[in-house]
Amino acid sequence: MAKILGGITSSHIPAVGNAITQNLTQEPYWKRFFDGYEPAKAWLNEVKPDVVIVVYNDHGLNFFLDKMPTFALGCADIYENADEGWGLKPVAPFTGHAPLSWHIADSLVAQEFDICTCQEMKVDHGFVNPIRALFGDHEDWPVQAIPLAVNTVQHPVPSAARCLKLGEALGKAIESYPGDLNVVILGTGGMSHQLQGERAGLIDVEFDLECMDKIATDPQWMTQFSNADIMRRAGTEGIETIMWLVMRGALKAAPKVVHKHYHAPISNTGAGVLVLDNQ
Repeated sequence: MAKILGGITSSHIPAVGNAITQNLTQEPYWKRFFDGYEPAKAWLNEVKPDVVIVVYNDHGLNFFLDKMPTFALGCADIYENADEGWGLKPVAPFTGHAPLSWHIADSLVAQEFDICTCQEMKVDHGFVNPIRALFGDHEDWPVQAIPLAVNTVQHPVPSAARCLKLGEALGKAIESYPGDLNVVILGTGGMSHQLQGERAGLIDVEFDLECMDKIATDPQWMTQFSNADIMRRAGTEGIETIMWLVMRGALKAAPKVVHKHYHAPISNTGAGVLVLDNQ
């Protein structure tokens, strides 16, 4: 049976991709941010997952405002990537695991999550950058990957409570897969940031740190907040933090916190790395 080894959270800001490509990761501006990934990389090297499921939001590459599924699952054998406007150089395509994807889709629908399934799906920086930060660049990626896109772009956006429930259903789906696979789930995006308007540049460090602590230890805490509450504290793009709850919902009640790292500001955002071992 498939086993969920744990979950990792990661920023997916576009500039991360260019920093990796241009070998800037140890420059003063980036060093503390990328140093925060070293324990996560060490943990991944120890547990050696076969598949990572990347929970992210599409930024207009695969979906646009005329068609925006609330939840969309990649069910392909391969995922190409492309630059959606940030000047990012595409990297090698990612190998998927279609049998696991279809099993998850079947299970989610049976659990009343009527998810959009995608047999062709381009992945953008939201998917690519966390994998690059955690695994480095490769022509043949050392892990298979499945994209799970959550709409955090166009209202109506799913609530924190709905994302946590999706994660719980995702966990049941993975653990009922009959194949012998080790799976890690990446919850990406956030934390606090707002990119436009009078509040552009908003970062609420206190709220970010509380979110990191509670998502690890008491994820129900975050479901008390409406989307408006979260955006009021964390900024309009800070709503991406709800995607961390999909990852968290798939784990056991009390995973071991292996690593916690927070850095702000980086590219006008707060950025957090959590490594949760499902033991």
